[in-house]
Amino acid sequence: MFVLETSNHKGAVAEAKLAAAAVELGIPVWRPISEHGRYDLIFDVAGRLFRIQCKWARRNGDVLVIQIGGSYLSAQGYVRSTYGPEEVDAIAAYCGDTGGCYLLPISLVHRQHMVHLRLSPAKNGQRAALNWAADYELRGAVAQLEERRRGTAEAGGSSPPSSISNEPPEGGSFVVGAHEFRNRFGWFMERAAAGEEFLVTRRGKPYVRLVPA
Repeated sequence: MFVLETSNHKGAVAEAKLAAAAVELGIPVWRPISEHGRYDLIFDVAGRLFRIQCKWARRNGDVLVIQIGGSYLSAQGYVRSTYGPEEVDAIAAYCGDTGGCYLLPISLVHRQHMVHLRLSPAKNGQRAALNWAADYELRGAVAQLEERRRGTAEAGGSSPPSSISNEPPEGGSFVVGAHEFRNRFGWFMERAAAGEEFLVTRRGKPYVRLVPA
């Protein structure tokens, strides 16, 4: 059995696997001519171009661990870097242990250095603030992007909730339905603590706003 020994090799394999999986789904895939940019691939989904950064997902028991951020040496010392919506539109990850391909919206991963996706429920019964791997599988995630682009009803079962737009509106708040807000309250608390704002709607009307302290 051949073992991947370097992070560069793993990154190259992840990029190739993700590109192939997207092509199988009928998505035109583009690669930047220059290297060492902030995104590795471009997906053409329903006429919109999405900048994709590719990552290798490591399995740790029932959890997939995706290293999002990195670090580099500057004149002032080591600097930790993350990804923002001005740089990429999504993080795509491939796991060699499961063969799975996943697509994470930038609204989930920006300012994050590491993301965990669960393959099965936690033994302690915890459900709040968990990200389920099945909710981010490439096929389903792309289907949601297509529906958002066409302005149709959101695909069900996403996490974070499918009613959340990838980019906040002019008012600066993400919009989420009350049912999904209640089911994922822990996740929204974490995002608010990181500086984001959420407008919660009930029956389509503004109901309450969650803002950072």
